[in-house]
Amino acid sequence: MSGGKETPRQKMIGMMYLVLTALLALNVSKEILNAFVAIENGLNTTNTNFDAKNGILYSKFQKAMADNPKKTKEWNDKAQKAKKLSTDLCTFVDELKSELYKDIQKITKEQADTFHLVYLDSKDNYDIPTHFLIGEDPEHATGKAKDLKEKIEQYKKDMMTLVPKKEQASLKLGLSTEDVYSVAEEKNVTWESNIFYHNPVAAVMSAFAKIKNDVKNAESDVVTILLKSITADDFSFDQVVAKVVAPTSYIISGEEYSADIFVAAYSSTQDPDVLIGAVDTTDKKNPKIVGEGTKVPVSGGLGKYVVHTGAEGLQEYSGIINVKAPDGSFKGYPFKGDYMVARPSMAVSPTKMNVFYIGVENPVDISVAGAAPTDVQATMSGGGGSIQNKGQGHYIVKVTSGNECSVNVAVKTKTGSNKSMGSMKFRVKKVPSPQASYAGIVGDGKVSKGELMNAGGVIPKLEDFVFDLKFPVVSWNMSIFINGVYADYTANGASTTGQMKDILGKVKPGQKVLIEEVKVQAPDGVRKITGCVLKIK
Repeated sequence: MSGGKETPRQKMIGMMYLVLTALLALNVSKEILNAFVAIENGLNTTNTNFDAKNGILYSKFQKAMADNPKKTKEWNDKAQKAKKLSTDLCTFVDELKSELYKDIQKITKEQADTFHLVYLDSKDNYDIPTHFLIGEDPEHATGKAKDLKEKIEQYKKDMMTLVPKKEQASLKLGLSTEDVYSVAEEKNVTWESNIFYHNPVAAVMSAFAKIKNDVKNAESDVVTILLKSITADDFSFDQVVAKVVAPTSYIISGEEYSADIFVAAYSSTQDPDVLIGAVDTTDKKNPKIVGEGTKVPVSGGLGKYVVHTGAEGLQEYSGIINVKAPDGSFKGYPFKGDYMVARPSMAVSPTKMNVFYIGVENPVDISVAGAAPTDVQATMSGGGGSIQNKGQGHYIVKVTSGNECSVNVAVKTKTGSNKSMGSMKFRVKKVPSPQASYAGIVGDGKVSKGELMNAGGVIPKLEDFVFDLKFPVVSWNMSIFINGVYADYTANGASTTGQMKDILGKVKPGQKVLIEEVKVQAPDGVRKITGCVLKIK
């Protein structure tokens, strides 16, 4: 009948009970019976102490429920069930005691419920207890001892199911109901017969007190385990810091800034395993990294993620933190992060040179600090213009008319709306006209007859302009005085005609050749440009 984790006092009382029972079997005097009174009183005192101890455990459950009911409820419910199972079994034992006192002392049920062994007249009576608890056959009990044994065995099963499986192997509830070997009879006798057959009522009452003692001891052990189970899965942390985590550090004027502010705890003595990579969260309770992942160096409980940036724009990453749980297993916590990569840049705006030229593709770079190029939107107003996004912040602007236009810039916010970032005005101008050249001469110049004859035609030249433009020649005139006769020829296109070459073959030093009425195709249409005068060396 010994239980697990008995106090020295319990062990002493149990030993006394066994010794006295043995002495009774040898027909020792009635004074031994009075010794059972002392044993029962001692056991009752121990049971009272167990009630107080268990009361403290239940009060801790009440406090835990008040502090964190969600976390505590499962274990508190089991503790309350353990309390009820123990109370029900002890109540059944008390009912057996009351029935015996009533029958032996010839008192009412109400009197028997509060009766004490010390006042019993027939402490050596064994007929009534044997008949009440065993029946006629000591080897096959049919009395209340059989019911008591069944209740004890069911109690142990029910109590064991309340504790976590990992605790069940080491939990010893006591309350043995196994058969025992009798040296005197040289055979095994049943638990019922060993405890209650032909034993005086004084010994029976002490046995009842011992059973209650073992029940309360078992209740204490189970409830202690349940109380510890509330925090069994809690991690141990020795560092607590305040953290501010914002979705983004780049905020556009006029937008709201939001951040999560909380207390973070970590252990500086136990480094977690931090891996960067894709996370499989199919199993919500056990997320895992896909593949091996990239390990992040950890020191003092903190992982330091360092990566060399390359590609521009928003860069996202994910991973998992594997933390060792109190039971030795690892629990994974997935995480996600992102950062914005922008190329090194500066802006110098020449206020007198903010010009778009009509008819050409004007390149423009547009960016907004803290915003990905894909979130930037640009539009045109005025100048009959249009703007085309070429990607990565590069745009092409085309204008067709007017003196002024504006580039308007907006950015997509985190809420999905577009927020204006302002606009910039540009002047609209025509592309400057080139000058006609012939034989390499622009304006006025001297040329040899050989250079003149080798020239293939008129070439428009636009020096030192920001765009490398071509101006196809539409038509031009060549005029010359030769032998007192004025000759005038027209060519379509840039090339010199055959007539022009014939007349040029007759020129003499000192004579002048005039290139006039030169018309070219400019970006905004056909223009007449300045010709040139060639003097033969």
